[in-house]
Amino acid sequence: MLHLTIRLIQQTFRLRSTVTQVVMEKPCILATTLGAPGGIYKCFAPCIEKHFTIIPYERFVQRKEDFADKIQAVFVWGAVALKVDQNLLQSLPNLKAVVNGGVGVDHLDIPLINSFGVKVSNTPHVVDNATADIGMSLMLASARKIVEGHDFSKFRECDDFPESSLGTDVTGAILGIIGMGRIGYKIAKRAQGFEMKVLYHNRNRRPESEERAVGATYCASMKELLQRSDFVMVVVNLSPQTHKLIGAKEFAMMKPNSTFINISRGLVVDQDALVDALRKKMIRAAALDVTYPEPLPRDHPLLSFPNVIVLPHVGTHTVETTQIMVERMVTNALAAVTGGQLPDEVKA
Repeated sequence: MLHLTIRLIQQTFRLRSTVTQVVMEKPCILATTLGAPGGIYKCFAPCIEKHFTIIPYERFVQRKEDFADKIQAVFVWGAVALKVDQNLLQSLPNLKAVVNGGVGVDHLDIPLINSFGVKVSNTPHVVDNATADIGMSLMLASARKIVEGHDFSKFRECDDFPESSLGTDVTGAILGIIGMGRIGYKIAKRAQGFEMKVLYHNRNRRPESEERAVGATYCASMKELLQRSDFVMVVVNLSPQTHKLIGAKEFAMMKPNSTFINISRGLVVDQDALVDALRKKMIRAAALDVTYPEPLPRDHPLLSFPNVIVLPHVGTHTVETTQIMVERMVTNALAAVTGGQLPDEVKA
């Protein structure tokens, strides 16, 4: 009986040792502390911790010598929380991948990262629906003055609606989409439900069958789109070619009763020119999910206009989309640490 008891105890210790070893053998990733400002929310931790040991960046900075050799991937969530620069890359000799949450990678120096033999990935396609939804939400909120209506209900001093509370119809209006990629096309699909006339400008014209499917008309020149549209929505990637794509000249082409909507990147727009256009009433309103910087300083002129809606870049900020983004990041990181092909690799 004593021998049996000793044998059971030995087996238990061996089992615990094996479990501990398996846990310790999980590859390590570097990330901003989950739940900290700029970090992935804690509720998504189980998805990551199932496969990886998370080394919080703040702990890594304090004890580099303990973690530097173990880290095989870096999770980047947001453009400013964790800077992947030469100093960081030099301190991680076994780094295999920088995994970005989201599509845009303009905050990453991909040639520099690649020069260290490290791959870069993002999470494309995942964000398409949520971003298209925020574009439509901004258009509707601006047109029907949803924010003003809420403020009136909450802070009103009388019960009479002022004349300035009148909105404008979306149904039957003309929507001009600058950038008819995946997200732009999904916006056009949604606009069909509002019986909108859709114009689009893109580097390449879509096949006529795709145009017919969403009732979209191609504008070879952006000028034509700007002059005809009641709502102008920008849905392009940030690149040297699209940096300040929309400026004073473009705002001057728009209708005085038109609304400008940006769901791409803040630097696609010359914000000083937008402020000037609003002050001179060259356009009716603006609705922005993206700015530069993000968030805007509280004293920024754009925040002073009653006809401007500014969101803190929340286009993908939903439970479902974020869950899929984190899962996709894990998939790419697993491929990197096992020597496989990253499904969403971004090359310079």
